Amino acid sequence: MDVVLREVHDSDLPVFFRQMNDPEALWMAAFTPKDPSDRDAFDERWRRMRASTAVLRTILADGDVVGTAAVYGEPGEREVTYWVDRAYWGQGIATAALRALLAEVPERPLYARAAADNAGSLRVLGTCGFRETARATDFAQARGEDIEEVVLRLPG
Repeated sequence: MDVVLREVHDSDLPVFFRQMNDPEALWMAAFTPKDPSDRDAFDERWRRMRASTAVLRTILADGDVVGTAAVYGEPGEREVTYWVDRAYWGQGIATAALRALLAEVPERPLYARAAADNAGSLRVLGTCGFRETARATDFAQARGEDIEEVVLRLPG
């Protein structure tokens, strides 16, 4: 499967909104907006992100929009994040997309966070060189409770 990143287009946003409202994907991501079904809040969040210094990319797999990848935050504290449509899980897309994003954004260190029980995401991050640095308990909107979160770092 050919996985590439490109700039985010306006036409990608409805696809992202649909992907980010999959109940199983929300559960795995855990740390999500309070109401992912609020389209106005979604659009406002994307407007702010696109106006920021974040590096935002659309993930394409064989030409289809299958998710997002991004680097955001203040220098020295920047984090990576990604989201892949559940229909494409387990196919190496998240790993390929994250590798491409890391090649595009050479600054280090970079950080990432994942729910401690999100084995797939932790595997992707580990494969790409991130290492666990801490664990914390935080409120996960998608689960409605405090859960354990893993903090990871990609050294410079």
